[in-house]
Amino acid sequence: MQLRDPARLLPADSSTRSVALDLYARVAGSPIISPHGHVPPSLLLRDEPYADPVALFVTGDHYVTRLLHAAGVGLDDLVVDEAAGRDARTVWRTLAANWHRFAGTASGYWIEEELDGVLGITTPLGPDTADAIYDEIAAALERLEFRPRALFERFGIRFLATTDDPLDDLSEHAALAASGLPGRLVPTFRPDRYLDPDAAGFADHVERLLAATGRSGDFAGYLGALEDRRAHFIRHGAVSTDHGVEELYTVDLDPGEGERLFQAVLAGSADASARRAFRGHMLVQMARMSVDDGLVMTIHPGVLRNHSSATFSSFGPDTGHDIPVATEFTRGIRPLLERYGLERDFHLVLFAVDETTSSRELAPLAGFYPSVYLGAPWWFLDAPDAIARHRAAVTETAGFYRSSGFIDDTRAFLSIPARHDTARRVDAGFLARLVVEGRVRMDAAERVIDDLVDAIPREVFKL
Repeated sequence: MQLRDPARLLPADSSTRSVALDLYARVAGSPIISPHGHVPPSLLLRDEPYADPVALFVTGDHYVTRLLHAAGVGLDDLVVDEAAGRDARTVWRTLAANWHRFAGTASGYWIEEELDGVLGITTPLGPDTADAIYDEIAAALERLEFRPRALFERFGIRFLATTDDPLDDLSEHAALAASGLPGRLVPTFRPDRYLDPDAAGFADHVERLLAATGRSGDFAGYLGALEDRRAHFIRHGAVSTDHGVEELYTVDLDPGEGERLFQAVLAGSADASARRAFRGHMLVQMARMSVDDGLVMTIHPGVLRNHSSATFSSFGPDTGHDIPVATEFTRGIRPLLERYGLERDFHLVLFAVDETTSSRELAPLAGFYPSVYLGAPWWFLDAPDAIARHRAAVTETAGFYRSSGFIDDTRAFLSIPARHDTARRVDAGFLARLVVEGRVRMDAAERVIDDLVDAIPREVFKL
């Protein structure tokens, strides 16, 4: 079976493709810097072999499960349950039977990259080959070179950030730091459930936060508790905080109003307007803390979480039904930037799932404020064509150096090199077009492609 086209994802016309190949070759083997993702630290600490091909490619990967669900496959049919007569091979056959549905999707491309590039399997997946490929993967997983730590080294990961609850003791991160892992694995401070009055169990979370830090129950004590936990994360190597909000709205309030809102949201007496104001003010407070302690602040708004109530009730969050909504940035972020946007060492990375904002709002914001950086195309926009559209939309206004570098944002560990390689190929193609059109010199394009995978993410995330 022929291996995958070495020029995949690169421009079709031969002259541009030739330049793109040269640019891509410069970074194809470069180390991976992954400043935001969801790989659990326990995976690398325990270093246990993956149980089976389903655990490797299906379990927990909502890119995969959501498309299967859309095709009529029940989410419960994608869970290995021996008692229900569903072993891993049965689930794998379900994926294989529906593999044709993944043609043209980013997740289908990534899985084929993983099968070929990581496992050396070039046989096309389908109903007739499902069992043979399953057996080939299962045999590979028994070998030491396919343990998580060996793959971490093989992938060339030099920096990997996880996403963590503010009250996590981070003991797994500490153990990994002392284990000789050939690269840095650090936590990321994700405080949404402690900042959003509409989050399930908000008051209980705040109570736990205050108890864990010994802080008082007023607004000042609450802010101090968050600062204490941020300091704990910094001691364990954290470089950033991560904030997921449906609406990007910020408001700068005086301490008295902050205290009043805090007590109201804790008591459950705050109306929708007051809860919105509290959320907006807490984003400003998070920016204030980042100015003080140096943590990079990342915000990814514009997603309505858990769109299917029935699915959420049965299967919980992160099961494929978080859906993007139209998002406004310019007015919503202005109060925060009025207060801190010109601060010397404040770094704010803004992500969008709404493509219409890229050229209209995000590029102009990043093209003026020294604190604002363009987050990489995220989630539904991390596919090859969307990455290319993003570059075309923002580069003329903000350039390459106001961007974050690629962010893989993945729970699927095996897909990390495939996703970064995708971005490198697309960027090489975009730069090659600028070179061929006489808009960028080749030496400038070479510097940009090098910096996109190294200097730029290091600068943005203060590595």
